Amino acid sequence: MTIRRLLTAAVFAGSMSTSYADPCSKEIDRVQAKIDAQLEAAAAAGSSGAESTGATLHHQPTPESIAAAEGRLGELSPDQATAVFAAMRRARDANKAGNQNACEQALNEVNHILGQ
Repeated sequence: MTIRRLLTAAVFAGSMSTSYADPCSKEIDRVQAKIDAQLEAAAAAGSSGAESTGATLHHQPTPESIAAAEGRLGELSPDQATAVFAAMRRARDANKAGNQNACEQALNEVNHILGQ
């Protein structure tokens, strides 16, 4: 399985979790779209890696495993990717709890990590 397919699976899974009834949903979607675009560009421009043993076990990739794979290819720092995924998780959790301030803080962290 290529990194591009792994990224597509993770992007799809991440984008499905947002509910539009929550206070920060549109902003989460906007930031997720930026992340998706950056990952797609990196996957399209970068080299592909060898399929790992874990990829053959018919498990869905985790955001962390995708980040690690991208980092090994030199396209994305594993620490940065892990921090982005963690901040997006915090934003979604805060959003579900109705905490717009915490959601916005987590999204600001994502934007800072991505240099935007």
